[in-house]
Amino acid sequence: MSIVNRQKDNKSRFKRVFLIVLDSLGAGALPDAAEFGDAGAFTLRSLSRSEKLFIPTLRRLGIGNTEGLGFLGTNDSPEAAVCKLAEKSNGKDSTIGHWEMAGVISPNPLPTFPEGFPDEVLKEFSRITGRGVLCNKPYSGTQVIADFGEQHMCTGDLIVYTSADSVFQIAAHEEVVPLSELYRICEATRKMLVGRYGVGRVIARPFEGSPGSFVRTPHRHDYSIEPPGETMLDALKEAGLDVISVGKIKDLFAGRGLTASHATSGNAEGMKTTAELVESDFNGLCFVNLVDFDMLYGHRQDADGYANALTEFDKWLSEFLPKLREDDLLMITADHGCDPSDDSTDHTREYIPLMMYGKSILPVNLGIRPTFADIAATIAEIFGVEYTCCGNSMLGELTDLRQHLVASAVRAMENSYSPYSGYKVGAALLAASGRIYSGCNIENSAYSPTICAERTAFAKAVSEAEREFRMIAVAGGKDGIVSGIFPPCGVCRQVMKEFCGPELEIILVEPEGYQSHTLAELLPCGFSL
Repeated sequence: MSIVNRQKDNKSRFKRVFLIVLDSLGAGALPDAAEFGDAGAFTLRSLSRSEKLFIPTLRRLGIGNTEGLGFLGTNDSPEAAVCKLAEKSNGKDSTIGHWEMAGVISPNPLPTFPEGFPDEVLKEFSRITGRGVLCNKPYSGTQVIADFGEQHMCTGDLIVYTSADSVFQIAAHEEVVPLSELYRICEATRKMLVGRYGVGRVIARPFEGSPGSFVRTPHRHDYSIEPPGETMLDALKEAGLDVISVGKIKDLFAGRGLTASHATSGNAEGMKTTAELVESDFNGLCFVNLVDFDMLYGHRQDADGYANALTEFDKWLSEFLPKLREDDLLMITADHGCDPSDDSTDHTREYIPLMMYGKSILPVNLGIRPTFADIAATIAEIFGVEYTCCGNSMLGELTDLRQHLVASAVRAMENSYSPYSGYKVGAALLAASGRIYSGCNIENSAYSPTICAERTAFAKAVSEAEREFRMIAVAGGKDGIVSGIFPPCGVCRQVMKEFCGPELEIILVEPEGYQSHTLAELLPCGFSL
């Protein structure tokens, strides 16, 4: 009997989402990376060359199944859903990256100051702080205190510096400028830096020690510019859900949209705090940033250190996964790249990986997604919160195999070669092995040699030694938009009969849902040898 599905079930089976950002773990250069000076950047590939990298847990989840990450090792039986996301915003920094994954797109990059800050900014800064300025250049955070720390101690002038990021950093010795004063200075500076000088973050960089042995203390504090629109965090909080941050998340969102926050000094404390939170009862989102990958290793071009940090995370993850509950969803991703093997200490404009794991999550491959904001749309739908952004929810594909096949067939339409009919058709074929093979229609001016999407999918699968199949979805329409039902032609039905029994499920995609039929229904008098 035919099944007709016209409406998606929005009932969520999740109570808690843990969204963990491995800061700067890029998954390969974006198509426009060259415009940012990042052609060929590939953070994960650089790490894969290090002998320090050992990530059996991430490989078990299926990180190597992600598009373009096969060099990490593929897994025929992955435990997580995977994809990689492109950045729609115009930038490559932590602030814009986190904003986008929370649903806010930034069409303009945050301002940077490669020549230092202009005189008008420094004059106003000195007026509101009562102190002079040292440095005012892009600088390494450890080198700047080595070069200017003694002069700062003698004069009381503040060390102001920046980087390739959109930051205004203020370094001061804790015995010269007490933390409370440094924080007040940063708060006043944050209010001052708006408009064309509205940097992403003002950062307090306290240090201690004596000349020749200065070291930064763990009392760093970031003061971020507020997101320019409503974020998914705002929507969750407004709906009465818990929104808990770990690490620099609070700083990146200027404290907005949060119900609780936990500051951390680095990865170790961030992982420890997250492990404690998984044992607690809450209903909502736990949003975690592990900053050491970027701060300690990416910017310092330390590939081995970076790889070792990812190895440590993988070990922690192996102990964290068993603690997840039936109604938990774990999402592991990044916010940009910072290739430790390129010619720059700057961030790199890259795709980000995304792995999603939970007891009710299908271990499917969602390919390449057009925006980080798909994360926001997915989390909003999980909790039934009304939130509008440019992202599309992945929840249906993650929990309903038919929805995933439908979406895969629609995506396959994009590759259609149909200059004669103008109709694009896509198919997604599920083999008994669990692999999905996509196909599109390929036309020819002679028409008779035209290959339908269904036969393309079957040819790909059979050429990979697949012989048993469970279901196939077919979608079609003009201009790449589903605009009707496209049942398989007689030739395609006979090809299906060659490899499948009468119970093969055939999903015909409609503009507002899908129909489900068996092969016996569509080919009642099929023949075989």
